[in-house]
Amino acid sequence: MIYHGIRFSLRPGVTAEEVTAGLQAMHDASNAIPSITSFVVGRDFGGEYEYGAVSVIADLAGYELMMNHPAHLEIDRAGLPLIDKFVSFDVSDDPDPELGTKIAEIHRRRYADNPDVADLVADLGEYSGSAAPGRHED
Repeated sequence: MIYHGIRFSLRPGVTAEEVTAGLQAMHDASNAIPSITSFVVGRDFGGEYEYGAVSVIADLAGYELMMNHPAHLEIDRAGLPLIDKFVSFDVSDDPDPELGTKIAEIHRRRYADNPDVADLVADLGEYSGSAAPGRHED
């Protein structure tokens, strides 16, 4: 199993209505992606971020489907302009010692295939995660 998590804080001036609509859109997108077996989207407690989400995916093939699904890309395009600080991370019980490298490669291909999404991530105030593009590159 792979647990894909994100945590984020919003740019100043984002309205309550935009937050509500964005969280609902994330929820709807997660329901639309067949490889997500369960998920949670909501407020983040116990850290420096305001909101977060965790998606559960059975395997690497499902992870790649999730990352490149049109519903996921649509959420990126609509939501990233509202975000200031963002972190993504993955937790897995898969014993493959190369899993982290494989996940990072999925992100690299995704950004290469969707340069507009890569530009949105590069424009975030802070970003850390797999294969961060632009000035956040790890």
